[in-house]
Amino acid sequence: MATLETTVDGLKLANPFVIGSGPPGTNSRVIRRAFKEGWGAVIAKTVSLDASKVINVSPRYAKLKSSDGKEVIGWENIELISDRSFDTWLDEFKACKDEYPDGVLIASIMEEYNKDAWCEIVERCQDAGVDAFELNFSCPHGLPERKMGAAMGENPGILEEVCGWVMGVAKLPVWAKMTPNVAHIEDPSAAALRAGCQGISAINTIRSVMGVDLETLRPEPTVEGYTTPGGYSSRAVKPIALRMVMEIAQLIRKEFPGRSLSAIGGVETGEDAAQFVLLGADTIQVCTGVMKFGYGHVKKLNEGLLAFMESKDFETLADFKGHSLDYFTTHAELVRMRTERKAAEDAAKEAVADDNAWEGDEFVAQSNALSRD
Repeated sequence: MATLETTVDGLKLANPFVIGSGPPGTNSRVIRRAFKEGWGAVIAKTVSLDASKVINVSPRYAKLKSSDGKEVIGWENIELISDRSFDTWLDEFKACKDEYPDGVLIASIMEEYNKDAWCEIVERCQDAGVDAFELNFSCPHGLPERKMGAAMGENPGILEEVCGWVMGVAKLPVWAKMTPNVAHIEDPSAAALRAGCQGISAINTIRSVMGVDLETLRPEPTVEGYTTPGGYSSRAVKPIALRMVMEIAQLIRKEFPGRSLSAIGGVETGEDAAQFVLLGADTIQVCTGVMKFGYGHVKKLNEGLLAFMESKDFETLADFKGHSLDYFTTHAELVRMRTERKAAEDAAKEAVADDNAWEGDEFVAQSNALSRD
């Protein structure tokens, strides 16, 4: 019988579905609700040592809807990391683990380019009882002046150095969260893995502008008549996420066997999740999907993924993890294979034509012989 239970970097999960860092993990109340609903793990909203520098604005969301206006297919946000104090978060981490000791709680952390700050935030979160870390090198908007988020994650050299600082003090599994706003996501991923991180999370949101209101002529979301590029998520980003997850999985398979991969990007069904596992993911993160469908949506995700597994006689996630990676190649190789196939098909047709011609000649010869007789 198929099971969704899995162990990743020593973390025992009831299922591979993880609430991604963001609004669904914004405080201990909703984190506890997520555990109650049965999510495999929860990554809390990103925290930093000094929340006083974080100021969120409103409105901060914009949506791209289907042509009939009934379905949200794209979602942009300009929300920053948590603006709640770090001490408050430490208390809430402890409270969550006290109530749900078996719940896998992952702290998403972000700091400036400062070794002491990164080491302090890791050590204090560890003392609060979290189970693992996700390093936010990928927020595409806000705080670039402090060289935080994607401003750090776009530079493999700096990223590797910071990961080295973290791994020097971390006693728990560490995942590095990648920005998709780079030409080759393998480069920062490799940097994090070289520094010793146990895993990679990808992708974070894509830097975007949702649109312009044709009545007001103002871009959205509009704050006092102005906006700033934000992070794009939801169903529309899934093809891009699949491509980047595939590239990271190939990197891990070739150069860093045994490291883990947590996939993020447009997952709304168990079938979506199956595709990411087939491309090498160990766990599947959902953030915008929780905002759209609620915390109870994990049940449908579980049902859909189990149904897929049972239809293919897979008993565990390991049975099909990375299965589809073998079917990627270069365009030049596709041309070679197609040319070779066409040549074989043409040769087969020519052989059939030759056989038919020979049979026709033989028939004429036999007919002539009979007529002479």
